[in-house]
Amino acid sequence: MRIPLFSKGGKREIDPVCDMQVDTGKPPGGSFEYQGTTYYFCGPGCNRAFQREPEAYLSGEKKIQM
Repeated sequence: MRIPLFSKGGKREIDPVCDMQVDTGKPPGGSFEYQGTTYYFCGPGCNRAFQREPEAYLSGEKKIQM
């Protein structure tokens, strides 16, 4: 029996706000498309923060420490 939390099956991306790894199949914080690129989030708070200031997070000017 596999425990989904620990399985290594899905593709992963890095949350641009907090740098956590996120499963792209079921991202807990959803996803958001910005300038033709889809970004995935660990939680709703990171998604909202990114939507308010995407350039600040993409440039590295802002990061949230988890």
